[in-house]
Amino acid sequence: MSEIEKVKQLRKSTGAGFKDCNLAIQESKGDLDKAIEILRVKGISKASKKMSRDAKEGLVAVCGDEKKTSIIEINCETDFVAKNEDFISFAKELSDLNHQNNSDIDNLKKSKMKNGDDVETNLVSIIAKMGEKITLGKTKTLNHNGTKNFSYSHTIVKDNLSKLAVIVSLETKEDSDEVKSFGKQLAMHVAASNPLALESKLIDEDILIKEQNLIAEELKNSGKADEIAKKISLGKINKFKEENSLLTQAWVMEPKKKVQDVIKELSINDLKIKDFYRLKIGE
Repeated sequence: MSEIEKVKQLRKSTGAGFKDCNLAIQESKGDLDKAIEILRVKGISKASKKMSRDAKEGLVAVCGDEKKTSIIEINCETDFVAKNEDFISFAKELSDLNHQNNSDIDNLKKSKMKNGDDVETNLVSIIAKMGEKITLGKTKTLNHNGTKNFSYSHTIVKDNLSKLAVIVSLETKEDSDEVKSFGKQLAMHVAASNPLALESKLIDEDILIKEQNLIAEELKNSGKADEIAKKISLGKINKFKEENSLLTQAWVMEPKKKVQDVIKELSINDLKIKDFYRLKIGE
């Protein structure tokens, strides 16, 4: 096999650029296995240099069915790379593996991909190939007993890959078109309204403290009496809780109603929102 044929073979098997492959063949004195190892070491070096940069673009992938649904975020630096076919293929395979591993990120990184290498090794390779920082972001699997899951993807790039995705989990024994329609609409509502929790008492305390501090700062120089300021502050924090709790949010499809009102109107006795998860690239 000539040197140029070895370079072509190395490019085919590693996906590395012509220049890197040519240098690796020369350094290994024509030994393809050694050249692959040289490129891998160089890839790790390139990858480590890129990891200090911001990666706020990428894709969100959803995988599964109504019983068990998983979601994962794969980040990169630019939308150009997010639309690259190699990155898309990587994201789709990661999505399947993440679902198999129930969103356990440590197990996911050790999982073997179709090429025989684990996810961590393939991550290093695609970073070197794409020339950008690429990371595994947030991930979640919803798999509750007695529930049905529904998902919604917004700004779809390809198939199950998008820029924003939502999973909602409804607890009910009923399997009607009414439940399915509500499940899909609820996922769309969560995508648009971005609730912080199912109900106000479940909102993270740190978030509430931060909001209270912002309100206090806003009222500090208002010149209002302390008692009036306290009442205004209480009203504002209660409104914040209402607007950021899923059950008390205005229903996107009919804003005069709250989500909890829509559930009551469905008249399905055992229908409850069990869980939800919203994931948007860069947030």
